Amino acid sequence: MVLMAPKDENELQHMLATAVKHPGPSAIRYPRGEAVGVPLEEPAMPLQIGKGELLRGDLTTDGLVENEAAGREIDVALVALGNMVYPSLAAAALLEREGISVVVVNARFIKPIDRELLVSIAHRCRRIVTVEEHVLAGGFGESVLALLEEEKGTGRIPAIDVRRIGLPDQFIEHGAQRILREKLGLDAERIAASVLDFVKLGIVASPQNEDRAIRLGK
Repeated sequence: MVLMAPKDENELQHMLATAVKHPGPSAIRYPRGEAVGVPLEEPAMPLQIGKGELLRGDLTTDGLVENEAAGREIDVALVALGNMVYPSLAAAALLEREGISVVVVNARFIKPIDRELLVSIAHRCRRIVTVEEHVLAGGFGESVLALLEEEKGTGRIPAIDVRRIGLPDQFIEHGAQRILREKLGLDAERIAASVLDFVKLGIVASPQNEDRAIRLGK
């Protein structure tokens, strides 16, 4: 089963092409409301299944020794899913003003997850924050945690701190998307504030829309 989540309408058409060409079952998660308004590329082309997209920053590992934490000079990586990609890019711009170096990744695929991209992130970044408009329990962030824990267990990546940002496991009232995202901490300003606390304060108790930060390994 292939699960995808587009960041905008252009990526959605490419995911539809991916689903048509894929020989097995697939599904696409997309939000209600208006599209972003980006131009549509023609023709729609299938994406490489299980590959995310680096939108901001540099994950080059040239000259780094395998598992060497000394090369992890980037403060944090935001691994965003679907409609949380653009708010995460805006949050990264706010964080840069505070002197925080940020990588932003468009995950694209909930299943399969881009393992190699996450391994590269773990070697270049001190922390990872997943951002999704989805319940944290059983969500995308949990899959990322499981993958990173597996890779840490094999010694392939160094220890890394992880925080998940998403929805609490409770009823969410209906309302305007902008208002609800502000209330739930899923707009750019509140994502940036959460990440800033994570970077400056380390592993701390979190509001209801955030997971308590976790350190994988020592």
